[in-house]
Amino acid sequence: MVKPSVLVTRRWPQAVEAQLARDYDVTFNTGDRPLGPSDFRDALGRFDAVLPTVTDRIGADALDVARPQTRIIGNYGVGYSHICASTARDLGMTVTNTPDVLSECTADIAMTLMLMVARRAGEGERELRDGGWTGWRPTHLIGTKVSGKTLGIIGYGRIGQELAKRAHHGFGMNIIVQNRSTVAPEVLAACNATPVDTVEDLLPQCDFVSLHCPGGAANRHLINARRLDLMKPDAFLINTARGEVIDEFALTQALMFDTIGGAGLDVFDGEPRIAPDLMQCENLVMLPHLGSATKEAREAMGFRVLDNLADFFAGRDPRDRVI
Repeated sequence: MVKPSVLVTRRWPQAVEAQLARDYDVTFNTGDRPLGPSDFRDALGRFDAVLPTVTDRIGADALDVARPQTRIIGNYGVGYSHICASTARDLGMTVTNTPDVLSECTADIAMTLMLMVARRAGEGERELRDGGWTGWRPTHLIGTKVSGKTLGIIGYGRIGQELAKRAHHGFGMNIIVQNRSTVAPEVLAACNATPVDTVEDLLPQCDFVSLHCPGGAANRHLINARRLDLMKPDAFLINTARGEVIDEFALTQALMFDTIGGAGLDVFDGEPRIAPDLMQCENLVMLPHLGSATKEAREAMGFRVLDNLADFFAGRDPRDRVI
């Protein structure tokens, strides 16, 4: 029996690559660099399955193939706004993602960013490494207490709920949530969370605001200058969702003029490029997209893709089908 041909667009954890090599006629992108539109057009004409990541831009131009051989795009990640859904649908392709398995680790990173920016940990580490620390003193790098404060969560899906568990049960935080669909009462009750109808309702009430909503055109610049103005002047903004959700120019202005307390970002608009002005903001903590970067999560993501591939090639509907 001929094995389906599969292209993996980036290097994956070794254990996952080993199973891919066993079960499929697989080609790995050993250069581990993002592919361009022409690379994807070529791949769609040669492989039965293409396995991209969130760093791959698979727009309409990359999918511009009259008769693709590819029947399934098995995305390594939860978000799939980097894939042109309408074109994939028109081509009759199945697209899957990897929910559940990275929720805990991404919530851990959101909590890490909250603690780092509130307690000025990034500034402190830079001072130490630069040799500028002169010793303990009562007024040095005074930060903000996290415990007992109010956390607003925009997007109360799996990751938002995991963050709420950590914040409420671990730090005694009050939880306010805004979600595009109604959240079940029992889900809210798990962390004594209070729902609000709009982002505008949420922002003025919160000491911390954490973003866990989808990316894509619908949510581009969801947090803009007008909404930043609604935040408390000492509040902190955290983003582990997608970079495009924040208007980075407006955020830079808010940070430089101290109209909010600070921010913590794990994702960026146009990453890996970082807006130069963001680099100048001392009240900003930045991480290089580490949300799911644990051995456990990254392996589980890969095996989830494999589960979806196995379902698809066995004639079953993959459980994580999004298109």
